[in-house]
Amino acid sequence: MWKLVSCTVCVFLTLQLGSWSVWAEADELEDQVKIEVLVKPEECSRKSKKGDLINAHYDGFLAKDGSQFYCSRSDKEGHPQWFVLGVGQVIKGLDIGMMDMCAGEKRKLTVPSALAFGQTGKGPVPPNATVVFEVEVLSVSRGPRSMEAFGQIDLDKDRSLTKAEVKEYLKLEYEKGGKPRDEPFYEKILTDIFRKSDQDRDGQISAKEYNIYERDEL
Repeated sequence: MWKLVSCTVCVFLTLQLGSWSVWAEADELEDQVKIEVLVKPEECSRKSKKGDLINAHYDGFLAKDGSQFYCSRSDKEGHPQWFVLGVGQVIKGLDIGMMDMCAGEKRKLTVPSALAFGQTGKGPVPPNATVVFEVEVLSVSRGPRSMEAFGQIDLDKDRSLTKAEVKEYLKLEYEKGGKPRDEPFYEKILTDIFRKSDQDRDGQISAKEYNIYERDEL
């Protein structure tokens, strides 16, 4: 059963430097993300936080005229998108606006240009454009990116992660939550993770490549 919620929360930015994203402090009114919670499940066992692995659909619109510039349901054969939250794999506005979400929750995010595509724009998004995203989170799980998890994934303790090690970790996480998945499901996640993390394309994720927070210690 779903409970409809309508509220608006302005999120002020306090961002930090990371190896995958350059964060900047924003104190002015224009540098805020407006969050409207449209649908929220009555039960929520886990809320999204930085470093979590998110599976979500999101559609992008220009605030100026409402024209749509992106639809995850039509991109990449309509598969929902996998990404690690809060590390710069999506625009800053999404990283901010999708914090503390539950699986099954839907939000409308109004993102200023500074936290979207900036002064240059991107593709159909013109420079200095405010954008609106309608997002739906399908699952939230502990991402294989936190330094706490590194030791658990690195079974042979060689300070690098193979696809087999990451896959075994993901299987354990989903089975522990009572939601085992089929092989294509895990293969898709692995493809995304290694495409975004294996920077030297050697088939392994080194401790340096994995350590997205820089300051964390292994």
